[in-house]
This record gives sequence, C-alpha cells and structure tokens, in this order.
Amino acid sequence: MLSYTLKRLAQAIPTMLIVITIAFFLMRIAPGGPFDGERALPPEIEANLMAAYHLDEPLWQQYFRYLGNLAQGDFGPSFKYKDFTVTELILQGFPVSLQIGGLAMLLALAIGLPLGIIAALKRNTAVDYAVMGTALAGIAVPNFVVAPVLALVFGVMLGWLPAGGWNDGALPNLILPVIALSIQQIAYIARMMRASMIEVMGSHYIRTARAKGLTEAEVVWRHALRPALLPVTSYLGPAIAGIITGSVVIEQIFGIPGIGRYFVQGALNRDYTLVMGTVVFYGALIVLMNLIVDLIYSALDPQIRYDD
Repeated sequence: MLSYTLKRLAQAIPTMLIVITIAFFLMRIAPGGPFDGERALPPEIEANLMAAYHLDEPLWQQYFRYLGNLAQGDFGPSFKYKDFTVTELILQGFPVSLQIGGLAMLLALAIGLPLGIIAALKRNTAVDYAVMGTALAGIAVPNFVVAPVLALVFGVMLGWLPAGGWNDGALPNLILPVIALSIQQIAYIARMMRASMIEVMGSHYIRTARAKGLTEAEVVWRHALRPALLPVTSYLGPAIAGIITGSVVIEQIFGIPGIGRYFVQGALNRDYTLVMGTVVFYGALIVLMNLIVDLIYSALDPQIRYDD
C-alpha cells in the first residue's frame, strides 16, 4: 500500500507540471495586466513595480522562477492584496470553503444515498419516478439560480435566515449556502446510487443470498450496499475537491470569504500569483482526493488490492 501511494504521488508530478504550465501561460496571454486598473502612473514608478514583481523579465525566465519558488512552497506575493502572500490568502479562504463544502457534501450523502437506495428498491413505481424526477430537476437548475431564490425567499421575504454574510461561520449563515451548494450533489448521488444498486441487486450472489432465506433488509445491507457504493465513491473524489474549492458562485452571492471568491477577484484583477496559487492548490487537492478514493476502494471491495 505504501509503495502504491508513493507511486501515485510520483505520477502526479508531471500532471501538476502540465496544469501549472497551461495556467501560467494562459494568464500571461490574456489581455491586460495586474497594474492596468491603477490610475496612470509615471513611467519610472511603473517600471519599478514591474521590476519588483519580476514582470520585466522574459516570459520563460518568469516561468522558471515561478517553478523554483513553487518547489520551495512559495506561491509568491499577491499583486492586489497588499502585505499578503498568496499562501496567507489561501490559508484564510480554504477553511471557510472547507467548512461550507464539507457540510454540503455530508448533507448530499445523507440525503442522496438513501434516496437512491429507495428508488432502486421501488423501481418503476411512483416513488421511483418522484425521486428521479426531483433529482433531474436538481441537476437541471444551476446553483446560481437556486442560491438567489433561497436568499430572496428565506432571507428577504420571510426573514428566517441571513441573506448573506459570514459572521464567523455562525449556523444561521451556513444554512442557505450549504443547501444551495448541496442540491446538485444530492441529485447526482441519488441517480448514481439508484443505477448502481439496480445493477448489484440483479447479480448472481444477490439471488444466492435470497435463496438462503435472508430477508430483503439483510440482502441490501450485508451484500448489496458495499459494491453499490463503488461508483459513488469514484465520483466523490473530484466532487469533494470541486465542491470545496469550486463554490465560486455561492461564495459571491452570499458574500463568503472563501477561496473561490479570492479566485474570482484574482482573475478579474489579473492577479497572476493569486490565480496561479488557487489553480495549483485546486489541482493538488484533486490528486489527493482521487488517491484517497482509490485507497477506500480496497476497503469496500475485497477483490481490489494494492500490493506493496
């Protein structure tokens, strides 16, 4: 297991290098620069700024300088957030995004898995149609539509919950963004769980278990659930990384100071180092989550083993 883990981490290095290279040059090719939004500066001051951030160097030299700094764990200074490094901004925003994304994924699993199981066991009944119809609607309606509607109804019209703001992660401020972020994930997980459970329930070993006189509940929980979870587990790797760091719209709508909000502001301000830092962090998180998912596979399916 240890050798497999180290091998996977080594294989991630060229993947991350490709991601870094593409993001670096795309940022530089995009029109505008980090200081274009400033008021007109005297040429000598602008030249000093460019030199201070090494933007006066050839592009290839900037690229290798960035790789060298990154190898030392240095994401560089932010061009727009004065007196802050990109590492400091990520460390400020990530716990917020982690809290919201983690709660949203837990809610999605708590609701989506039972719904998918129920729909599979009640296949082609009114219950199945209702669950899958609702799930399809959850997939079709994007979260940038759901979030303003929730804020308008429960925050403005009814006044039950705050329509925005963070308030140090107080529970009332968490409810609406977590629900808005989890709706699509609930729908995806429910549909995947239903399809996987239907396939597993038609397997030969399930028929054998029934022939031995086991109750339907015992068949589901002791024999069908673990293999049915495999496709969902595979989906969870990138989904967890995406929901944690990719809640850009939700954080903007509810005014939450997470990493997604920093990414948007960095892109709008041409803050090269901030955008690059969030991209590298996001890529590393995806690699890590996929590795964790592979290791969980061996716990769910005894046939899967990673030999040292």
